[in-house]
Amino acid sequence: MKVRAHGKLNLSLDVLGKAPNGYHDLRMVVQTVEFGDDLDVELRADGLFTVDPGQSYLPADGRNLAVKAAKLFLAGTGLGADIRVTKRIPVCAGMGGGSADAAAVLRALNALTGRDMPVDELCALGLQAGSDVPFCVLEGAALAEGRGEKLTPLPSLPDCAIVICKPPFAISTPELFGRVDSRKSRLRPDTDGIIAALGTADAAGVARRMFNVFEDVLDRRQAEVFAIKRELMDLGATGAAMTGTGSAVFGLFLDGHAAQNAHASLSGRYRECYLTRPYAGEQQ
Repeated sequence: MKVRAHGKLNLSLDVLGKAPNGYHDLRMVVQTVEFGDDLDVELRADGLFTVDPGQSYLPADGRNLAVKAAKLFLAGTGLGADIRVTKRIPVCAGMGGGSADAAAVLRALNALTGRDMPVDELCALGLQAGSDVPFCVLEGAALAEGRGEKLTPLPSLPDCAIVICKPPFAISTPELFGRVDSRKSRLRPDTDGIIAALGTADAAGVARRMFNVFEDVLDRRQAEVFAIKRELMDLGATGAAMTGTGSAVFGLFLDGHAAQNAHASLSGRYRECYLTRPYAGEQQ
């Protein structure tokens, strides 16, 4: 079975504090996009699991989230799976590529085995593979809380053009969380305002309110994130933000021609630059 693993973007991201279990308490609005990886998933009768991750530097064993998800779904059945990934979602970008692949595998196996497991059960199973997997199973838009696993579905972002651009470096997630923990005051996203704007299909209202709290703790080494944000805005984006812990930056465009021009301009200097649209998911 062929299945698409849709990338995700954070329309807002806030860190409320650190829970006693060591995880950070997050509150964020997350949205899937049409752009993503493509997977081929095939059942095996011998109980073995293989994965071609699509890039030589990605794990091709049980550390791969797609394999973890397959093993969780097929536990006790005696079945295995062959998984082949056509990788497009950039790695270490904050777009949930590994989690999206795991979620796509769960959806594919649900269909291939005929189990017809409800979405909430697939999300619960996906949580055992990773915190972002439940949202990637749900797709569309959602308010994500806790460590990202507590999901409240929201109306999807209205149709618009989205330009995603990843600078040629990764950002350490533990380092960013450490910086957030050490800050007493910082800018906060208007998450409630974004939720209200989604409720009235106000794409401009969403774009104007987008913010990621991790942008407030970037250092001079990551200044290119802000340079890309400024360029997206100068080229016509209504709003722009970094997604997740980065380093990918995206801009929302209400003018499709402006988005095409921005994509063409940035693609000349950045290898990982993409033009896409929101994806509402199959549940909506």
